[in-house]
Amino acid sequence: MSEKQDIIKRMLELQKKFIAFEQKNGLDGFDYYSPDSGHTLNGYRQEYSELANKVIDLAHAEAGSHR
Repeated sequence: MSEKQDIIKRMLELQKKFIAFEQKNGLDGFDYYSPDSGHTLNGYRQEYSELANKVIDLAHAEAGSHR
C-alpha cells in the first residue's frame, strides 16, 4: 500500500471510532473540542487534521501542484 492509502485507511478508522462514539453516547462540543485526558476522542481532531493535511500534500506532490 502507498503512504497515501495507509493514511486514508487510518482516517477511515478514526471516522468509524468517532461515529461509534457518537451513536452510543451522543456528542457535545466538549467531547469534540476539549475532551479530557483518556477520553475516547482525546487527540482525535489533531490526528485527523494532521492526516488530512498530509494527504493533501501528497496529492499535490503527485499532481505537481501546490496549495
